[in-house]
Amino acid sequence: MTALPFLFLIVAVSTMVGDQTMSPKIVEKEGFTVIGISARTSNAKEVTDQGVIGKMWARLFQEGVLAKIPNKADRNIVAVYTDYASDHNGEYTYLLGARVTSDSEVPAGMVAKKIPGQKFGVFTSDKGPAQKVVPQVWMKIDSLPETAVGGNRLYKADFEIYDERASDPENLQIDVYVGIK
Repeated sequence: MTALPFLFLIVAVSTMVGDQTMSPKIVEKEGFTVIGISARTSNAKEVTDQGVIGKMWARLFQEGVLAKIPNKADRNIVAVYTDYASDHNGEYTYLLGARVTSDSEVPAGMVAKKIPGQKFGVFTSDKGPAQKVVPQVWMKIDSLPETAVGGNRLYKADFEIYDERASDPENLQIDVYVGIK
């Protein structure tokens, strides 16, 4: 996977592409564990110079964080939004790392987080530059009525999967899993 530093600055996107309605695919997913680096943030913070997500992506590549994670289940990068204070307007913990088969070895400076098995609405982003399509898909999700994601959002653990479709940061596509009741 090519380096994606500084491309994941979450910025307000002033234009929305296509129509506002999105129909997610509904899936039941087994629980899994992610090991990586984490920080507390909010969407309001991310649209300022105090945002941490872009800095975490830079750190992921500059410090070789993925190479330090033992027992990786695959080559995908996983970005988890968890420990919500309320809903998408409140603070949350952002965890950036990899899915693992065991959390028995957590490197210094990293955390392990278990993502519970549950039902998810899966949204696929448009293809394009990361700094545009990632915030854009979240803005669309957050603008939907609660039940439009396939059920009421749980605000326990949502995540993004950066698989082989994300190898080119200027033309990537990701899946966003939103936990629902």
